[in-house]
Amino acid sequence: MDQDRCPVYASFFGMMGCSVSITLCCLGAAYGTAKSSIGISAVSVMHPDMMVRNLMPVVLSGILGIYGLVVSVIISTELKEKSALHTNFLQLGAGLSVGLSCLSAGLTIGIAGDAGVRGSAQQPRLFVGMMLILIFSEVLGIYGLIIALLMLTQSTTNVTMCI
Repeated sequence: MDQDRCPVYASFFGMMGCSVSITLCCLGAAYGTAKSSIGISAVSVMHPDMMVRNLMPVVLSGILGIYGLVVSVIISTELKEKSALHTNFLQLGAGLSVGLSCLSAGLTIGIAGDAGVRGSAQQPRLFVGMMLILIFSEVLGIYGLIIALLMLTQSTTNVTMCI
């Protein structure tokens, strides 16, 4: 079919995927940073030498926002005024995939980071266990990023312009 018969509202779903991606990923990153920063601040009062060492939850939370930015940029470069509804729904799905997985990873990093930082202040050997938990929490966001990238690469293959 020709492009003149494409529904104009179809690109709305792609735009929503772009905005949901960056919004949810940044919400997860903000929560992880805020929650683990409370623990870092509490521990740094008694052990100021451990502050830099315990910044890993904040660093890992910040990476979650980057995942959302990557997917949002990819979606925004593919947005057109008239495109297939299939493509735009896949863009929405990709945004939701990375956004929700990074939101859950941010919640996990925040809670585990706060408890881990406080625990490693009392027992320094707990630091390695905390790092493993944080790494496995970060992987939740990477899973969503991989699925989002797979969805975006398949969103324009073998698609007629309008359905």
